[in-house]
Amino acid sequence: MIRWARSEDLPRLAEVERAADGMFEPLGIVFPPGTTMIEECDDPGRVIVAGDPPVGFALIGEVDGLTHLEQLAVRPECQGRGIGTQLLHAVCDAAAAVTAAVTLTTFRDVPWNAPWYARRGFAVLPPELWGPELAALVERERAMGIELAPRVVMRRDVRADPATEDARTGL
Repeated sequence: MIRWARSEDLPRLAEVERAADGMFEPLGIVFPPGTTMIEECDDPGRVIVAGDPPVGFALIGEVDGLTHLEQLAVRPECQGRGIGTQLLHAVCDAAAAVTAAVTLTTFRDVPWNAPWYARRGFAVLPPELWGPELAALVERERAMGIELAPRVVMRRDVRADPATEDARTGL
């Protein structure tokens, strides 16, 4: 069951994020100590969850006027069941109602990161196409020590350009 989070869901999601982050350790990627991304969120309207109680979540925000996927995490024991894909589809569907695309930052060579997103319609976005907020976010990630392996920015268009749509439909 994919749904928007409720306030009472938020405290439980940090454990989901920590468990998912633990999957990077065998690859030599250990995240800096501190709060998880979801612990810094106090708005359930920015979080889509899978399950009740949640076994996965997607945390979204806005960067350069586009929906930005800040975090996607699924409990390791629940992976391989399509939960991440369902969450990602829900993010893209929600984004399509308000913006033209979804952006994200992710590890380039981790199989369940950039290659996984690429199979779901995301493409690497070269730096010359980043907006100022996205460039600042990448720099902030570097300063926080998140760039522990090569990272990329990715984008997926979720709806046609409104001007194109209007021209095509005659509205």
